[in-house]
Amino acid sequence: MENFSIAIDGPAGSGKSTVAKIISEKLGIIYVDTGAMYRAVALFCIRNGIETTDEVAVTAILPKIKIRIALENGLQKIFLEDEDVTGKIRTQEVGQGASDVGLILAVREKLVEIQRELAKGTSVIMDGRDIGTNVLTNARVKIYLNASVEERAKRRFGELESNGINADLDEVRKQIIFRDENDMSREHNPLKKADDAIEVDTTNMDIDEVVSEIIKTKEKKLLEARK
Repeated sequence: MENFSIAIDGPAGSGKSTVAKIISEKLGIIYVDTGAMYRAVALFCIRNGIETTDEVAVTAILPKIKIRIALENGLQKIFLEDEDVTGKIRTQEVGQGASDVGLILAVREKLVEIQRELAKGTSVIMDGRDIGTNVLTNARVKIYLNASVEERAKRRFGELESNGINADLDEVRKQIIFRDENDMSREHNPLKKADDAIEVDTTNMDIDEVVSEIIKTKEKKLLEARK
């Protein structure tokens, strides 16, 4: 079976991670949640009293941050040293911290190196904000997922509530808007649709419809490549 990569980009709350996980299971390929890596960096900084907006301090502490990704029962787990922090990185504070450290070039370079290594010699689906434009520029399939701010805020609010985290919908909406501005205006590899990416607006689509659309696109792209 030939190896291929699927790159999924898009703003916070567009459904990237949920959809990517399902597709990885359906196609039997590795899922790499790049956002979890940035969240892990942010969590490490928060725990050690480092302001996530302080580029000098974050860059200085980077060599001490040991991030490891493992697959357990088909699910991705993320570790700081030997501690499984998969569930601990899903707070609003860590989410904002991830957006902050994502602006720092040294952080991006460290994590992109790890991400590219994970994609070598195997089929992967990877989601984030600069996968198709920077991390996996040669990905066979590139998707840009989008949705309205209102819909994305509702989804993120529901995700927080389901994880037992108290949240305010209006505050979540404000954070979504702030993260969009951060991600799209950052100096290094900002969030944008790759020239060769297919945009899918998920506002009025359910998960199964989005998954089906992406798998159809993947089949079409691989067929075209064989001709």
